[in-house]
Amino acid sequence: MEPRRVQAGNVFEVIDLADPRLAEYRDIRDRGLLGQDGMPGLFVGEQPLIVQRMLSMPDVTKSVLVVTTWADRIAPLAPPDVPVYIAPLDLMRRVAGFTVHRGVLAIGYRSAIERSDLASALRPDGPLTVLLCENITNIDNIGFLFRNAAAFGVDAVVLSPRCHDPLYRKSLRVSIGHALTVPFVRCRDWPGDLGRLKARWNLTLIAAALDERAVDLRLVDLPERVGLVVGEEFHGLSPTTLDHCDHIVKVPMAPGVDSLNVAAAAAVCLHRFSTGKRI
Repeated sequence: MEPRRVQAGNVFEVIDLADPRLAEYRDIRDRGLLGQDGMPGLFVGEQPLIVQRMLSMPDVTKSVLVVTTWADRIAPLAPPDVPVYIAPLDLMRRVAGFTVHRGVLAIGYRSAIERSDLASALRPDGPLTVLLCENITNIDNIGFLFRNAAAFGVDAVVLSPRCHDPLYRKSLRVSIGHALTVPFVRCRDWPGDLGRLKARWNLTLIAAALDERAVDLRLVDLPERVGLVVGEEFHGLSPTTLDHCDHIVKVPMAPGVDSLNVAAAAAVCLHRFSTGKRI
């Protein structure tokens, strides 16, 4: 059934569960669990704040699906070439395959967000702060790390091959959309790229780790071009990664407490080492 056009040239009412215009929204939950292969070339934005941010960025949004109560606030933000589909909440939930609490979804183009290599994400001179994440597979932690990166003026995030997808809808939601705006690149050769970051981009690599070699982060001088390296919580950073780092630091804590969540630890370390502009 052809969707009925309402309000404006790019706004349509959808009332049929089988409408082909909803194909990319169908079974989002199941396809999202497959990672980037579940929706090749695309990602899903969920909730008003995320979708509004997507619509504010050129060439990011492919289409939008909203419930009637959000149509008047979301539709005017969409460029003329981005279709906005308005549907009942029950239909939206049945199509998406999960409970869409706020009734706002959007499909975006990965190519508009993802960087292809280090050179596209890093500047060659001047102050630079990079957050490097090794094997961060927890959905929430990836989101919080991007939120921290935005808060502390990080110039780019570098992900190891096994890190979770920051554009997965839940991670994107936890980051409150900052994964859309903080440049990031996924490495194919993690050890090799660590070496290139030091040799070509003159980064001082600082590892945050529970290691016998770790020193109080306050004892390390502040480099102009710094890469903070963090790892997943149970196994920490690999020996190979630690060998590439110029410093290994720890966050001083009260007796009897030996660790923080990786996102919390990264926030403390970025507060110390980031050269990004803050007010």
